[in-house]
Amino acid sequence: QVQLVESGGGLVQPGGSLRLSCAASGINFKFYVMGWYRQAPGKQRELVASIISSITNYVDSVEGRFTISRDNAKNTVYLQMNSLKPEDTAVYYCNARLATANYWGQGTQVTVSS
Repeated sequence: QVQLVESGGGLVQPGGSLRLSCAASGINFKFYVMGWYRQAPGKQRELVASIISSITNYVDSVEGRFTISRDNAKNTVYLQMNSLKPEDTAVYYCNARLATANYWGQGTQVTVSS
């Protein structure tokens, strides 16, 4: 049974930082493309960042502020989010993808507000 369990969301003031974690089980983690997506109210889900091996990719709006990383020994992917803005408010989802396999976590809420 595949499980992706996110943690680390919460309420933070503008300019603050949060680190999201996603612990995976039931997959051969090191072979999967791991990604973080987000969905704000009334908007489509968008890819925020992805990582395969040491290759990373970011949406323009978070480039230079967010960093995705992975620890294959711990089957965990991280998203370090700095200089957070109100427009970063969303539910953040962890994703694992390999060929036709595509798995999602349950999501964690990130709210950026003063």
